[in-house]
Amino acid sequence: MADPGGISPRHGESGRDEPVPGESRPISEVTTPRRVEMDRALDQSLRPTKLDEFIGKKSVKDSLAVFIEAAQGRGEHLDHTLFYGPPGLGKTTLAMLLAREMGVGIKLTSGPVLEKPGDLAGALTALAPRDILVIDEIHRLRPQIEEFLYPAMEDWRIDVRIGDGVGSDTVSVKLEPFTLVGATTRFGLLTSPMRARFGIVERLGFYPPEELAMIVHQSARRLGVPVSEGGAAEIAGRSRGTPRIANRLLRRVRDFAQVRGEGSVDRETARRGLAMLSVDERGLDEMDARLLRTIIVDFGGGPVGLRSLAVAVGEDTGTLEEVYEPYLIQQGFMQRTSRGRVATPRSEDFVRERFGISLPERGRGDPQGPQAEFGFDKSGK
Repeated sequence: MADPGGISPRHGESGRDEPVPGESRPISEVTTPRRVEMDRALDQSLRPTKLDEFIGKKSVKDSLAVFIEAAQGRGEHLDHTLFYGPPGLGKTTLAMLLAREMGVGIKLTSGPVLEKPGDLAGALTALAPRDILVIDEIHRLRPQIEEFLYPAMEDWRIDVRIGDGVGSDTVSVKLEPFTLVGATTRFGLLTSPMRARFGIVERLGFYPPEELAMIVHQSARRLGVPVSEGGAAEIAGRSRGTPRIANRLLRRVRDFAQVRGEGSVDRETARRGLAMLSVDERGLDEMDARLLRTIIVDFGGGPVGLRSLAVAVGEDTGTLEEVYEPYLIQQGFMQRTSRGRVATPRSEDFVRERFGISLPERGRGDPQGPQAEFGFDKSGK
């Protein structure tokens, strides 16, 4: 989705948008599903321009095609639409395709940047009939902004306050019928009144390797990079089920092929390029490995609370919960229980192989590990 102001720097990063000469970017930026600076320049060129070109998510596309055709047949706006799911799966792209298919304008904003009703009023009053307003991270809207938005979504009006103090007045401003497209990675954090106001709700899940390989081929054609079937499959298999990561890995492997290879991406070139990026055949990078090793070695396999784990690996809780955990859980490397995060036998095998260490019996971690050092118990409290 649209990035309103960049991503806050992670632990240990400088926070600069551009790298200092001689300073490498963190490896985790290669496999994070969030948008980072390296994505910005080429994002637009790799986006599909028609709904038919959007690869995968057939049921979502079929539903949207029906809703679009019905709205156009009636000459009406599309119902308010909500897309939810992990980052990097195409929520912004689908919103932009809705506008293209409907033949209307689109304006993108984000929940965190809407600080007061006036910020939203300007965007709403500028919309033409049937235009689309996209609010990324809609779960982060402030309560007063959310309340301000409700009459706009239902009655096509907003109440604007004129003046301050005892002499202030409220004026009702009429709006053109429009479509609000909300996007969120945290569906459960949306309030019930907000969820109830969306007529169309679609979930986007991780992509299978076959569809990611098709996306790699599509992007390679647009970048003018020859990619073999094996090369596309190698990149797809390490992309964590996420098109944004697949496109990012393709660009980095393209660079490797240009400098260290013959310009084309075959399976062997892809393997060598991805090994240079420390992305293994499962799509796991250095941060994933450190996270799993910490749970197993420092916390005896768990359960360990989110806050304790975040302190131990030097990462914020939001990044762990939204960026790293979904894929690790889906792939069977971690379980999220009521008592905390727990390592699985698959993750233990991975840590043995990756770090070449022998592990103690499950549940026999050092009781004087990081929990005691930081004064936390295993619930993370």
